[in-house]
Amino acid sequence: MNGAGNDFIIINNAEEHLSPEALPRVARTLCRRRLSIGADGLMAVDRSDRADCRMLFFNADGSAGEMCGNGGRCLCRYIYENGMAGEEQVIETAAGIVRGRRIDRRQYRLRLNDPSVIERRELELYGIVRTCVYVELGDPGVPHAVVPIQNLRDRDPGALFALGRDLRHHPAFPKGANVNFYEIVGPDHIYLRTWERGVEDFTYACGTGTGSVAAALTLSGAVSGRHVKADMPGGQLIVDVERDGAVISDIFLTGPTNIVAKGKVTDEELF
Repeated sequence: MNGAGNDFIIINNAEEHLSPEALPRVARTLCRRRLSIGADGLMAVDRSDRADCRMLFFNADGSAGEMCGNGGRCLCRYIYENGMAGEEQVIETAAGIVRGRRIDRRQYRLRLNDPSVIERRELELYGIVRTCVYVELGDPGVPHAVVPIQNLRDRDPGALFALGRDLRHHPAFPKGANVNFYEIVGPDHIYLRTWERGVEDFTYACGTGTGSVAAALTLSGAVSGRHVKADMPGGQLIVDVERDGAVISDIFLTGPTNIVAKGKVTDEELF
């Protein structure tokens, strides 16, 4: 499946019963583009005593992720269409419980985890001091660096790649960070590019990153927090954010899902 170009392999682990120890290797093997199915990440759907299901999320490099916004929206559709949830879905993640809602056949809306951290940080790179906003969604939180870039669409791809890579590993972010470059292109309208840890490259979209950028900009007053449009190479997502003074909550992410293929995995590297 994919959500705005952010693509995932989904395994029903309530049926497959793969051990938690095996899943990182499964993710590394199956997410390799050209050599296997190829994806940004893998989600194993497991049983939960607290929700309709439990999401076990692994990045393409096999590292575990706390949560994934577009993955969560895809998972909402998956459990709805497989009879595991109704029109509203509840998913247990490592970052906490998230709730989704079916809008129509392909559009799903997900309430992301509330931020546990939103703080302005200054960091030095290449001898230049850059200002960003560091956001963690959930607890333990999904880490994001929200970084403004002028003329983002026209930036040299190689230079942007190097900047994303180096910021992702910057010592100001002890557990690393997803780097969300953004530019405001109109009223409540932003353009984003996200370098994702665990993929170690730019992805076509990032749900938690989109929510983090919208949260930071709503807090600063740069956007209203109402129906904020976010354009990315994979499409458009819509974010709604509640602000009460210095407190941000109720971040809702709305966008498309796409079921690309269903089938049986036969990758001989796994066996």
